[in-house]
Amino acid sequence: MIAGVVLAAGSGSRFGAGAKQLAELDGIPLLEHALRAVEAVPAIERIVVVLGARAEEILAGVDFGAAEPVVCADWADGQAASLRCGIEAVADADAAVLTLGDMPRITPQVIARFVDIAAEHGTHARARAVYDGLPGHPVVLGREYFARIAALQGDVGAREVLKAIGAHPIECSHLCSPADVDTPDALEELRG
Repeated sequence: MIAGVVLAAGSGSRFGAGAKQLAELDGIPLLEHALRAVEAVPAIERIVVVLGARAEEILAGVDFGAAEPVVCADWADGQAASLRCGIEAVADADAAVLTLGDMPRITPQVIARFVDIAAEHGTHARARAVYDGLPGHPVVLGREYFARIAALQGDVGAREVLKAIGAHPIECSHLCSPADVDTPDALEELRG
């Protein structure tokens, strides 16, 4: 089984007032863009969305479709907490494709590229997207590496784990825009 994990637990402090995940772009909340892209890839059998800050507000304001929201109680401890929560939720999967809830221009095509890697390498899958050589998302991790994510602590992502396991960089500039929305200005730029 290949699972999708959408990380959307952060407070979005640089975004200012209001839940960043609910900010509208093209008439729908930011988070729904990422969810729709993952949902459009039929080979992903299960989708988990990790929420944390303002979870109740986001649960009420987002159409999750087939995705299962999971609330990370210790989200304020940092990125590692939401990563651990997402991986724990899909622990029975052979591989997980990790994406970010604030990347509204992610496409089914780029996600499918990482699903293909998961299908080919199964529990040993390990790759990350790069855009013009810069690291980004999606990331695919096989179950063999889930324990390394479970050991992460603090405000760190999977970067060091990916480096340690030799995750393969996959150039994805031709498949989608890596733009994420961290500030109101970034959102306005996408709207323009």
